Amino acid sequence: MTTLGKLRTRALRPPKVGIDPSRPIAVRWDVERGVRVARRPTFTVFLAGAECPFTCLFCDLWRHTLDGPTPAGALPRQLEIAIAEAGDAPPAGETTHDPGPRTAPAIKLYNASNFFDARAVPPADDRAIAEACAPFARVTVETHARLVGDRAATLADRLAGRLEIAMGLETIHPGVLPRLDKGMTLADFEGAVAWAREHVVGTRAFVLVGLPWVAADDFATWAVRSATYAAELGVERVSLIPLRAGNGALDELARRGELEPVRLAHIEEALERCLDGLAGRTIVEADLWDAERLDACEACHGARIARLAAANLEQAIGPRDPCGCER
Repeated sequence: MTTLGKLRTRALRPPKVGIDPSRPIAVRWDVERGVRVARRPTFTVFLAGAECPFTCLFCDLWRHTLDGPTPAGALPRQLEIAIAEAGDAPPAGETTHDPGPRTAPAIKLYNASNFFDARAVPPADDRAIAEACAPFARVTVETHARLVGDRAATLADRLAGRLEIAMGLETIHPGVLPRLDKGMTLADFEGAVAWAREHVVGTRAFVLVGLPWVAADDFATWAVRSATYAAELGVERVSLIPLRAGNGALDELARRGELEPVRLAHIEEALERCLDGLAGRTIVEADLWDAERLDACEACHGARIARLAAANLEQAIGPRDPCGCER
């Protein structure tokens, strides 16, 4: 196995997308499976801020970041605009465990970096951000496991709702995780989850489906192993994310023959096996952002994505549509 190294990874990057720190990049409403209720309307705000310093091999989030630090006051203003323009939350739907369509919504603050990195989120803005999030029952922020600590505890105390920290686990593959240049060990991840449980903070883990230097036939197996590891630590929610080419570094590995493409079938297998083995222990969902781009049979592609979306909410997956294809 080889690795590219951070300098080579950066050198291979395509140009960034220009962003405006005076406005959020994008917003969207979804409905997510809840930990305490069956379904919860969830508002995601993609904030414009500074780039993450870790330079992970697989990451493409840097394309939507600033070249310098996030200006003080920018994120509270972005959040104010996002909430003002959000519109009505979608109905959560009725189930036997759901209090009804008025279930308080959640919010996810995704800044393509680390919420607890002072360069990305100025600490002086934390109070204003917490106040803006008062209407939300759950507030999710993304961060590197090594940055979880006192600042997260202070934010959790300030929030009216419950704090959830979303962290990239990526994989437990011993030959791959060190080569992702993530700057994190499994001990770091375990420590962050233990801290969160001690402070009654929720946890969400991102697990990759598809890995460099791993045969495609084993993509789902390593995703399931990694999700199971997270569940055993007490992580409340696992998101299965297909490894997406296009960041330069992964395209280089693909040209070398060190990375096979991720297909929709890999996501299907990973989610099916996770729901079969982890039901009732943790919520497992497939990240369907840009799922239309994953290689699959054109005739049944849409139906298969809809099946995965339903499984995300129900935490049970129905039979595959018998299209007869092998993709």
